[in-house]
Amino acid sequence: MDLTVKSEDNVAFMVEGIKGKLRVVAAQSIKADHFDLEKYEDLRDMYDVVMNKQHFSIREIEALCDELRLLKK
Repeated sequence: MDLTVKSEDNVAFMVEGIKGKLRVVAAQSIKADHFDLEKYEDLRDMYDVVMNKQHFSIREIEALCDELRLLKK
């Protein structure tokens, strides 16, 4: 998958990856269609950070979830 291309499919891929890696309890409430392509780069940055880290503290997960909320439409 070429994440340098802004697309709805890539947004969906990144959102699912972030949810899976963070093991978010309320993952059902986070859907790809909640995110706008205008914030694609911010979402991509978050995806890169999440995918490159092995373990997360509870505070880190909370902070990342807060950031996801800010990126929503």
